[in-house]
Amino acid sequence: MSGIRKYQSLRSLVTRLRDDLNNVELVLLYAYNRTGKTRLSMAFKDEGKRKTKKNPQGVADTLYFNAFTEDLFTWENDLDGDVLRHLQINPDSSLFNGLKELALDQPIASYLSRYAEFDFDIDYEAWKVRFRKDGADNIKISRGEQNIFIWCLFMAICERMLDGHVSYQSFKYLYIDDPISSLDDNNAISVACDLAKLLRRAASRVDGNGTPAPIKIIFSSHHALFFNVMCNEIGRAKEGEAKVANKRYFLHRPDSSGVYTLRGTEDTPYFHHVATLAELKRAAHPRSGKLYTFHFNALRSIMEKTAAFFGHADVSFCIKALDNEEDRALYNRALNLLSHGAYSIYDPTPMGDDNQDLFRRLLDDFLAKFQFALPELADKPVGAAPTATPSAAPSP
Repeated sequence: MSGIRKYQSLRSLVTRLRDDLNNVELVLLYAYNRTGKTRLSMAFKDEGKRKTKKNPQGVADTLYFNAFTEDLFTWENDLDGDVLRHLQINPDSSLFNGLKELALDQPIASYLSRYAEFDFDIDYEAWKVRFRKDGADNIKISRGEQNIFIWCLFMAICERMLDGHVSYQSFKYLYIDDPISSLDDNNAISVACDLAKLLRRAASRVDGNGTPAPIKIIFSSHHALFFNVMCNEIGRAKEGEAKVANKRYFLHRPDSSGVYTLRGTEDTPYFHHVATLAELKRAAHPRSGKLYTFHFNALRSIMEKTAAFFGHADVSFCIKALDNEEDRALYNRALNLLSHGAYSIYDPTPMGDDNQDLFRRLLDDFLAKFQFALPELADKPVGAAPTATPSAAPSP
């Protein structure tokens, strides 16, 4: 596994990623929410349209999907009549330069039918999208359904870009950041598999003369399942297809400063689970840490993945492996009761004192038993105990 490398600004990090793409077709980034993934994607895009000797006109070289892409679509809810509801497309974005000529209804519908059960109609003159389902017209779809529709439209545009449509010929890079907000795990797997197929096509693209003309790609996500499916789909050899050269990183921002770190995870795509444990250890520090209710959810998730790594069906394997028999029943009840609430990282609730003590005991016993080699992702807080790094640490 590669060592940790620090970057003092987004621009220096962008330079590193663009340098990487001179040697590989794809870079995959795993990062927690609030790390700065969206800002990084915009910095990458902005770097590509800077006026330079090679690009005197400042022509954009990156087609991107991120939170700003989703903001190009806004609802008109017809507050007066409450009947003619539609999604309004912002036509000023270069993303839609070829939309009228492309007639994307069929390719969008092809993707959408895999994930949702509603239909749509696009008015290319008025830049409106109306939705229908079960005989009802002009319906209001959910935020999750809206996001998946936007994603399907973007995928359809990407297909036309790979086909060499004139509106998208200037793009050399594809940057995709967190495309699956609001999706459940089943749809996450389906979307990841479809995306991996598209990215394979981009990486092996050739021009009309048969000369290699790949579209280089950055993909970033905070979603552990999605990231692992992408790693597996990209890393797996496909019959009749060349292997996609790629690099995988854990992207981290240790504190509120502008410093970012990259740690290579090419050999261990599950490294981010270990990184999550390091974050939990930091949050549990009695003086400098801060524990919230959602941390029990995170710990249970890591214990479930550890059990799966060792070939066991559920988290009870980890509980039974702990040395303190008296605490096993208590830990089991705590995990069952405290890790199944609707605790959100976006609306954190501080953990009570008793539960904090219980969490620290459970975390310490778990780490002592399984002896993970926790990464040095940030400077340790003052007074932090040294982390053991045994040579035979499992890497779930």
